[in-house]
This record gives sequence, C-alpha cells and structure tokens, in this order.
Amino acid sequence: MEITKSKHFTADRAWGAKTIATMNGITTRLHWTDTPYQWHINDGEEVFVVLDGSVKMLYRQNGQEQAEILEAGDIFFASIGTEHVAHPIGEARILVVEKAGSV
Repeated sequence: MEITKSKHFTADRAWGAKTIATMNGITTRLHWTDTPYQWHINDGEEVFVVLDGSVKMLYRQNGQEQAEILEAGDIFFASIGTEHVAHPIGEARILVVEKAGSV
C-alpha cells in the first residue's frame, strides 16, 4: 500500500517519472515536466491524464495537425498509431498508463 501526493511530486529532470504500478504488462507512471516531449507514436495505446497544470497536446489525425489544451482532470487517449507530443504550459504533473517499456 502506498499513497502518492501528486501535487508535490517533482523529478530531477523533465519527464522524470515515478512508477505507481505495473500490472499485467501495463505501467502507471506519474510524470513531472516543464518542457515539451518529442513527437512520437507509442507501440500500444496510451492514457494521458493531466493531474496538475496545463498541457497543449498536439496530435496528427488524418494527416492534419490538431491541438487541444488539456487542464487538470482532462484525459487524452492515444490509440495505436496516433502521433502526438505534449507541451506543458509551465509545470505539469501527468499520469500515463501504457504498455510497459513503451516510448
């Protein structure tokens, strides 16, 4: 049993993470960041939950670049093959659920 106070979590580098759980090949990780990630396509599905802060999520759908501002409590689901990149607006804390070892 463990309790994590996400609003107080920080990492020593952008996108640093704490693994909350690994269950049946799926990881749940808490990330802290203040800089953008990189454009990528996961090798599985991804659930991206903004816990604190705001994130501009850019993604490509049908060859068109789209953007959406995600606030605390908002959830982004990336299906297999969804190219995307997260740009935090200031500091953000994000819960990511994905296949273990995914990019």
